[in-house]
Amino acid sequence: MPFLFLQFPAFDPVLVSLGPFQIRWYALAYIAGILLGWLYARALIRNERLWGGPAPLTLADFDDFVLWVTLGIILGGRAGYVLFYNPVHFMEHPAEALQLWKGGMSFHGGFVGCVLAVVLFARRRGISILSLGDLTCATGTIGLLLGRIANFINGELWGRLTDVPWAVVFPTGGPFARHPSQLYEAGLEGIVLVLVLAALIYGMKALKTPGFVAGVFVCGYALSRIFVEFFREPDAQLGYLLGTNWLTMGMVLSSPMILLGLWAMIRARRQAALQS
Repeated sequence: MPFLFLQFPAFDPVLVSLGPFQIRWYALAYIAGILLGWLYARALIRNERLWGGPAPLTLADFDDFVLWVTLGIILGGRAGYVLFYNPVHFMEHPAEALQLWKGGMSFHGGFVGCVLAVVLFARRRGISILSLGDLTCATGTIGLLLGRIANFINGELWGRLTDVPWAVVFPTGGPFARHPSQLYEAGLEGIVLVLVLAALIYGMKALKTPGFVAGVFVCGYALSRIFVEFFREPDAQLGYLLGTNWLTMGMVLSSPMILLGLWAMIRARRQAALQS
């Protein structure tokens, strides 16, 4: 136990409770993330200077897309958690896979669900898959930021034992001081990535190069997640992988994303060079 540490604030994970009806901070983070992302996307679509002319999709297109991507994130996130993080439990209790209110979501599953939503919707509407992907990734960082803050409020997904002065004792983490890894993720996956993508969009007009913003997001998220995994406690049912004391499922799932992001960025640059 470090000499100095922070006692976890007495947050109630339930924001509002009206009889059997409850609104939790985590649900509010999803709602706020989708709403703010939608508003940000509409502002980007309206700004023709960022696209070098009219955006390749309309405001009505993105309005309709919001439902698709919301379903993709929720269904994909839950399916990813079931398959990647606790398959044995859900094989024994399959009905619990549908009990979303009990928690358990995977970013990587949600990302796959989001990609499917982008591809299917773009093909249905006849719009650019890459441009829609750029918009989705640029606005998705807001949801990541709010989601990680909600993880902290819920006192879940805490970090490994540490003696750093800003260590936190979480109610569900035993009487031990731990890294507030949720806030590390909020800072890197949320704030830093928001600023980087905004600089690319507004400073370098990266939306004129379809696929580049999405590539930076994918690569940036993966690097951030792998870094934070060194401070985050692995899921109890999985622990460390391959007999190591450092390799986690989050690292394994994030590693291919680095290559995917780099490929997307290189491809976007080459396509832009060919068209110039």
